[in-house]
Amino acid sequence: MTLAAAAPAYSGFEIFWFLVIAVLWVGYFVLEGFDLGVGMLLPVVGKDALDRRVMVNAIGPVWDGNEVWLLVAGGATFAAFPEWYATLFSGFYLPLFLILAALIFRGVAFEYRSKRDDPRWHLAWDHAIFWGSLVPALLWGVAFANILRGTPIGPGGSYHGSFWNLLNPYALLGGVTTLLLFALHGAVFLSLKTTDDILGRAQATAARLAPLATLALLGFLAWTYLNARHTHNTGLVPPLVPILGIAAVAAVGWLMRERLAGWAFIANAVGLVCLVATLFLNLYPRVMVSSISPVYDLTIGNAASAPYTLKVMTVVALVFTPLVLVYQSWSYWVFRQRVRRPVPRGDASVGAAHTPDAAAPATAGPGDGAGS
Repeated sequence: MTLAAAAPAYSGFEIFWFLVIAVLWVGYFVLEGFDLGVGMLLPVVGKDALDRRVMVNAIGPVWDGNEVWLLVAGGATFAAFPEWYATLFSGFYLPLFLILAALIFRGVAFEYRSKRDDPRWHLAWDHAIFWGSLVPALLWGVAFANILRGTPIGPGGSYHGSFWNLLNPYALLGGVTTLLLFALHGAVFLSLKTTDDILGRAQATAARLAPLATLALLGFLAWTYLNARHTHNTGLVPPLVPILGIAAVAAVGWLMRERLAGWAFIANAVGLVCLVATLFLNLYPRVMVSSISPVYDLTIGNAASAPYTLKVMTVVALVFTPLVLVYQSWSYWVFRQRVRRPVPRGDASVGAAHTPDAAAPATAGPGDGAGS
């Protein structure tokens, strides 16, 4: 069943922008997911200041570009579905504020880490990167789980709950799931971008995280399915989507043991794609679920902007989106090489510099053994 066939009352522009926003969140989870994961793994994989410098340099050229997906997703939601945006920021004000504050603090840490040649200075900013990565990784899962589970939304999209309503067991499991998936994504990415001891520790960390991430994803998607059946809102989720996601993440551990880090990265990315796809397909045609009454659900129909606004947005998106994709693809190609640990000369870190240290040729393709 297609989206259009499922809800003929909705316009093509409303359906199109729901899909666009879903794709933007897919891009954000897949791309920002690995650099949040690297940030969380600084104290695990990085055994000293030089190791952590290499890890930061591995994501230095791309982390800020990855956050563009979040900015565009937020902007698209504001312009295409203003009622969704207003209710979301009203009800989720504190968690979204914590996410944005963490991301800002993390960005400052990348830039300021290299400003002084002092180990304590570097360690302090490394802690900032760790917490600035962990908080969003956890709270994004909490937020999306609550959007799907339902929050106390009343007439006119007004929110009648508190922050504590959001900290329910299902949402917390969603948070743990995204945290583990992002951490695993970061470990596999480091396996593609680093060498020597850091590479070995990244591979070992990925092998340990894979079964934990698989169990968390299995539990969260199973609970999601049971919730949907209980509320008779199963949406448009083909069974293959969540099953494929779980199988892909389950394969990551084996792929890492076989030194197929490129394929492991693709597999974990597939898991993240399937997670986001399951949430949005389960949600459709709703954009926020009311736990008070289905009458107060926000849908792509009652939350959308005027048709003319959506039409103009569509034209702008079709013109500029390919340009952004080309630029970001080019940046990944330019900085495709591995980052080596520099010769110790103190930790005069490059921090978030957009020029990594001298690197060996990367073998980041699907057949990469990551151990050569």
